[in-house]
Amino acid sequence: MPAEAQSNLHRIDSILTQNYLKGDIDTTYIVRPTTKWTVTARVNVSGAKIEAEGIEKGQHFKSEMEANRKATLSVGVSYLGLSLSAALNPAKLMGKYRDFELNFNSYGRCFGFDVIYQDAKNFTGWHDHDGMERIELPDGMLSVKTLNLNAFYVFNSRCFSYPAAFSQSYIQRRSAGSFLLAASGMGQHATLDWDQEMQLKITNIGLGAGYGYNYVPGQGWLLHISALPTFIVYSNTSMTFDDTRVPLHYHFPEVIITGRGAVVRQWGNKFLGMSMVFNFTNNGNEESLALHNIKWRIRTFFGLRLGKR
Repeated sequence: MPAEAQSNLHRIDSILTQNYLKGDIDTTYIVRPTTKWTVTARVNVSGAKIEAEGIEKGQHFKSEMEANRKATLSVGVSYLGLSLSAALNPAKLMGKYRDFELNFNSYGRCFGFDVIYQDAKNFTGWHDHDGMERIELPDGMLSVKTLNLNAFYVFNSRCFSYPAAFSQSYIQRRSAGSFLLAASGMGQHATLDWDQEMQLKITNIGLGAGYGYNYVPGQGWLLHISALPTFIVYSNTSMTFDDTRVPLHYHFPEVIITGRGAVVRQWGNKFLGMSMVFNFTNNGNEESLALHNIKWRIRTFFGLRLGKR
């Protein structure tokens, strides 16, 4: 390699290393890994469910529709915090999964966010109505497009690390927790073809706060749990039957709750673990009509850290 090109690569590497290591952290609690490269293999499983419950003409009803679960295999490579990953869905390759889902996550030292988009057409479920037998709802009746957004700010970023639990770009050495400031959003467009076509449109924005805790029971172990409840401060929800639009009125409290959990075990330059993200959205009131949206993802992973800094 020419000397000039080698010098430029060394300069870029030096800049990336400085940016990777800078930050006001308490190294008694959290540290960066001593390596430059991280290679991680993941198995991801996700699912979605919609529940409706209420009272119509004095009679109680409840419906539940669940989408087919999605499973993907992915491999990610990270160099001093810059990451690239690729995912494979075996069921989609075999023609057994027809939906589309996109997950984008960023967990920084102070800020983090999740973006989840799903276009699902394979919901199945049931409908119960007082005085009637349960009605089975087959595949193909309901199609749903949903966008979930969650963002948070960590107050105690010197001692508490979200990335230690979810991206392994930090290592949590001692137990610590932090209060969290949160913002959430959800947009949804659902179409139900049952007797007559019904469309549901939901737009929610929520603000709130929560708490996260990283527990280190022993060297090489990390247990994480956090909850981010947000109260919906803007809601625009309506149902359309054929050409008739019926707005659904806001009922306090309507909420968006994001829960996360993780278990990480590391030894030497290896680590493995499992993480979970759970989203719950509540709109309306059971005395008339309440809608519950549930979205979840579970990830298992194994990784190697390579190349000393």
